[in-house]
Amino acid sequence: MSTIKYTVPNISCGHCVNTIQMEVGDLAGVESVVAHEDTTEVVINFDDPATEEVILSLLKEINYAPA
Repeated sequence: MSTIKYTVPNISCGHCVNTIQMEVGDLAGVESVVAHEDTTEVVINFDDPATEEVILSLLKEINYAPA
């Protein structure tokens, strides 16, 4: 299993946290997604077929691109 951590500057509320967790969590291979409103960090644990490239692309698509 791989783990990645991103800082996502435009996390500003609980809705942002829920959107990130739901959207990224729906990707095949993603085991867990934890977003923090107070630190603007997102921690994602994943296995194949998910890749860091796929996760990053989705975050950009939903307007939560990491810094």
